[in-house]
Amino acid sequence: RVRTAFTYEQLVALENKFRQTRYLSVCERLNLALSLNLTETQVKIWFQNRRTKWKKQNPGMDINT
Repeated sequence: RVRTAFTYEQLVALENKFRQTRYLSVCERLNLALSLNLTETQVKIWFQNRRTKWKKQNPGMDINT
């Protein structure tokens, strides 16, 4: 499997969206993937990994806040 190398612009957009919401709807994921020229799976996995990182950095905090 090839590891995705996200561009700076993609990472900025993904991080900004993550600050707005920790979880994406199917529609939001599709739109974000299309706008960033990524696959839905790449966006889904990035959000899963980012939530895991967030949980480690913020132990005991609610993921939805």
